[in-house]
Amino acid sequence: MKTIAISAVKRTEVGASNAKQVRKEGNIPCNLYGGEGNVNFFVNEIEFNKIINSPNVYFVNLDIEGKIVKAIIKEVQFHPVSDQTLHVDFLEVAEDAPVNVVLPIQTTGVSKGILAGGKLRVVTRRLRVRALPKDLPEFISVDITKLKIGQSVKVGELSVPGLTFLDAANAVVVAVKTSRAAASAASQDDEDEEETAEGATTEATADAEATPAE
Repeated sequence: MKTIAISAVKRTEVGASNAKQVRKEGNIPCNLYGGEGNVNFFVNEIEFNKIINSPNVYFVNLDIEGKIVKAIIKEVQFHPVSDQTLHVDFLEVAEDAPVNVVLPIQTTGVSKGILAGGKLRVVTRRLRVRALPKDLPEFISVDITKLKIGQSVKVGELSVPGLTFLDAANAVVVAVKTSRAAASAASQDDEDEEETAEGATTEATADAEATPAE
């Protein structure tokens, strides 16, 4: 995974009133845990939103007044109406300790089903995984080349070295469904086949009727 740095300032006070003041000044109250002890601090709202609004998942090097701590974003609380970021929990990571993260998926290849007129449906855009920090990729690659119409890729079919998938093995990640155009074409083909069969039956009956009995 990529790493991004952000500056942080320790909070000397905690509580609802202090958190409100921190937000008023354009910052976000945060908490770091998983290390020697919990640390309360705040980060600039604009700088943090650049991270949270990105489709990527990052390791975050927190510069807390000169002390660099490697962490991941564990939980973000948003305002229910304005979507303003209210609070962030960070988890300190160690190279020898596995962590749970959510990674985006990326599809690769050109599906046979899509070439035949099907439509790709991405059912799950992110997957929960567990791994050592060194084994975490930027995304999970899902090859769709062999998928025909009606086929799918499930979590249990994925394999990435060092990763343990935490979602249900039978959960569908991507699938190729029949598009309206493909369904219409298939329906027309069926009608044509029926008409051909009916025509052949009619001709056979007419020939039988036209043949004189011996």
